[in-house]
Amino acid sequence: MNRRFCLGLLLAATASFSATFAPIASSQAAELEFGASAPNFTAEGVDGKEYSLAKNKGTKATVIAFTCNRCPVAIAYEDRFIEFSKKYEGKDVQFIAINVNSSENVEAMKQRAEEKGFNFPYAYDKSGDSARAYGARVTPHVFVLDADGKLAYQGAFDDKQNGPTTPHVENAVKALLQGKQPEVKNTKAFGCGIKPNKG
Repeated sequence: MNRRFCLGLLLAATASFSATFAPIASSQAAELEFGASAPNFTAEGVDGKEYSLAKNKGTKATVIAFTCNRCPVAIAYEDRFIEFSKKYEGKDVQFIAINVNSSENVEAMKQRAEEKGFNFPYAYDKSGDSARAYGARVTPHVFVLDADGKLAYQGAFDDKQNGPTTPHVENAVKALLQGKQPEVKNTKAFGCGIKPNKG
């Protein structure tokens, strides 16, 4: 076997390995760094209003939950989202749910919000840009921002879908309301994979 042939095989193997373990493409989610200013987003609410992070500036704690109508894990967390929003109503905390799945639409979301009695904004970002900008990968995937709009926590709403849980998001919000940073800043989000339109 001559040297040129061996070199060709080596280059082909390297190219195959690189393709298999290629870096995340720019159209996919990339991680948002802690302390970084959160990207603005624009999304259509089921109430007909337009929601954006810019309109929420100055709120002590903003909770952004990427969720959807169909994922069993996301559905399991709906009551917890409602309970959380009720508990922190009037306490300078804003909870916003965003759906980016390409297979869903505002009308279906509106129906779901009415059936469950959502007491928080539920908005649709058809472009999926918000999920890519925040690095959201599953539903639900939650991000907590401080009063300056900087990332203070990202990950799961709590640590378990069933049974007694550690309330990661609530702990982060409590810290921000006390003028502190959360002790736990990052947990692994679990749920169904997000399927936005291609960017």
